[in-house]
Amino acid sequence: MRPPSKRYSESLKQVDKEKEFKLKDAIALIKTLPKPKFDESVDLHFHLNVDPKKSDQLVRGTVVLPHGTGKKVRVAVFCKGEHETIAKEKGADIVGGTELIDKVAGGYTDFDCAIATPEMMRDLSKLGKVLGPRGLMPSPKAGTVTNDIAKAIDDVIKGKVEFRTDKQSGMHLSVGKISFSDDKILENASRVIEAVNEAKPAGVKGKFIKSLFIATSMNPGLKLES
Repeated sequence: MRPPSKRYSESLKQVDKEKEFKLKDAIALIKTLPKPKFDESVDLHFHLNVDPKKSDQLVRGTVVLPHGTGKKVRVAVFCKGEHETIAKEKGADIVGGTELIDKVAGGYTDFDCAIATPEMMRDLSKLGKVLGPRGLMPSPKAGTVTNDIAKAIDDVIKGKVEFRTDKQSGMHLSVGKISFSDDKILENASRVIEAVNEAKPAGVKGKFIKSLFIATSMNPGLKLES
């Protein structure tokens, strides 16, 4: 195991691992930590009180970040006819029907989000093994299977992100970049926390969010008050 870098070690000296921070104070602190030479993502890391093996305890949803994620999102739209024209006009990066499905089946996945019209889903199902593991499979619950292509693209470009629990009952979401102002990170993070709480399954008893940390890509996390 490689020893921590000098920069990371310096960051550790400034972080009290035993302390629980208010969100606003945590954001202010991560802004002061030594930074790498790129614009780090700011991420929330949840550990939830759910059993991922139970289908009725799957936590899944979407949320539109007020200030976006800070990164360019490449959007692929699987559609035909007039929907193709709409998708291109709204700024989708890759648009197509069966020819795009064949391209993806051949290994092409150079996009961050996939949207599809309902009529494409039967043909698109063959891409489950390609798109599923990457979290790219369009879903009605996520609003990415729809005939309202224009709205779906707008939402994604504005900062709509999907969340769902993993096999360890965890969830990890980006809430912006370290270059964002404190207020923008605070508003984005607060909206994500609110959305996750709203998605609490009815069958879950007791404390829902067992632990929550905020961290940048290359620095230690800070535990947040819950």
